Amino acid sequence: MPGSGTLDTIGTPTLWAVTIGAVLLLIAVDFVATRKPHEVSMREAIGWSAFYVALPLIFGGYVWAQHGSERGVEFYTGYLVEKTLSVDNLFVFMLLLGAFAVPAALQQRVLLYGIVGALVLRGIFIALGAAALARFDWVFLVFGLVLVITGAKLLRDALRAEEHELEVSQLRVVRFVRRFVPVTESYEGTRLTTRIRLGARTRRALTPFALVVIAVFATDIVFAIDSVPAVYGITGDPYLVFATNAFALLGLRALYFVLRGALAELVHLSYGLAAILGFIGVKLALHWGHLQWDAVPEIPTLTSLGVIVGVLALTVTTSLISARRTPQVVPDEMASSGRS
Repeated sequence: MPGSGTLDTIGTPTLWAVTIGAVLLLIAVDFVATRKPHEVSMREAIGWSAFYVALPLIFGGYVWAQHGSERGVEFYTGYLVEKTLSVDNLFVFMLLLGAFAVPAALQQRVLLYGIVGALVLRGIFIALGAAALARFDWVFLVFGLVLVITGAKLLRDALRAEEHELEVSQLRVVRFVRRFVPVTESYEGTRLTTRIRLGARTRRALTPFALVVIAVFATDIVFAIDSVPAVYGITGDPYLVFATNAFALLGLRALYFVLRGALAELVHLSYGLAAILGFIGVKLALHWGHLQWDAVPEIPTLTSLGVIVGVLALTVTTSLISARRTPQVVPDEMASSGRS
């Protein structure tokens, strides 16, 4: 990773233009694919997920071949970190979609709006982070502190083992919006606004669909705060930071429907994420220390990749073992019908 001054990047103006153009094209394809609201089948979700996993793998091969193994490892490691964080984000999306009682046919369009919002916000955060890192070495230390604090919060929440339930009326963003704009009671497809009659006149109002999209946008801000520093802990190249975020987010809509049933079984994911964020936070702090004093060691990117893969493998393994050992509660109506 670089120190102060101009950040070393493989992102030429042409490569930036091609990448952003490809991202916009893929988003347009997603909007076309979801233009007619429908419930996503597992086959459809797996197909799109395979496509969005193949893309970064191929792109990483291009980076490796054109810019060397070091940049290739940085891309794959950064992508793995971002993909892991995005899986944790799916828990929040699942809670929001459930709390707002979003119809199954509309869920993928809500997720798509959330992905677009996340891409815009992370683009802004990446640009600000690059400008700050180019001027001030101590920003590495600040980013490291943010990740350690976030990891500690994840660990605290995991140890409390609290049931996560959302009450729509208690969400701050919902209360703020309702103070200024009326909201209808029922969904009207993917429409964000509608007109309602208030006395002798009509007024523009938001639909519940718009409200859940706004709530997802609000969570995107929180996600970007730890996501962008985390990948800057892997690579100092703003282009690779953007590329890893874009590839991880573009496949999030399909991944939600693939993992929706399995998310509840990843009971130890928060422990793994806490360890990963803490590790990257320490890596950033050591990098800052190395910029000040040559004797301070740094953690190589390849070592980081090994640690992250190891933590994820352990987390998934222990989660699956725990899920098998936990007795499944069978609802009375299912038990009476002989289904399990």
